[in-house]
Amino acid sequence: MKKAVALRYKRGEDKAPRVVAKGAGSLAKRIIEIAKKHNIPIEEDPSLADALFRLELNQEIPPELYMAVAEVLAFVYSHKKRR
Repeated sequence: MKKAVALRYKRGEDKAPRVVAKGAGSLAKRIIEIAKKHNIPIEEDPSLADALFRLELNQEIPPELYMAVAEVLAFVYSHKKRR
């Protein structure tokens, strides 16, 4: 079953990225649709999505996921610069 997790990171406000939405199946599809509608870059990484899916809503990501999420954030920031 497809999973989707949305993260938020506000520099100066958040210590680490946090989970702001998550869902599986039809809810995952809806999260992806909303992201696309708002031109939010999407990175597909099923193993990272599984790890993030285990977190509670509004929970900061744990240190063991920092590197994987940093790669996603680098993708997002490079995508924003291209626009």
